[in-house]
Amino acid sequence: MSSISEDTDPSESRGVARAAAANPPPNRVTFNRLELNRILNLYGRMVADGEWRDYAIDFLKDRAVFSVFRRASEVPIYRIEKDPRLARKQGMYSVISATGLILRRGHELERVLLVIDRKLALV
Repeated sequence: MSSISEDTDPSESRGVARAAAANPPPNRVTFNRLELNRILNLYGRMVADGEWRDYAIDFLKDRAVFSVFRRASEVPIYRIEKDPRLARKQGMYSVISATGLILRRGHELERVLLVIDRKLALV
């Protein structure tokens, strides 16, 4: 026997779940539209140059992470992190290499991402 009564529409529960998935919970750190636009512009240029092939975005309780992969099966080449707890200290944005070394940290995403852009210009 089904636990759903005959009076309710079964598709209503799916619609509620879909709406909840579209809006992340308020206690999660996310990239805003401008930040994500800047990161995806850099990602698009690097994909066009054949350097990067895949990415992943994680919205965690304490930080948001944009991971870049050369191949989907590998560890990320770079992780672009936003950690609001560090906003008043060293800056909430950081670029971290595959080895865990923090390449650059700062208050402005544009300046932090230059560490990746400059490497492309030098090659």
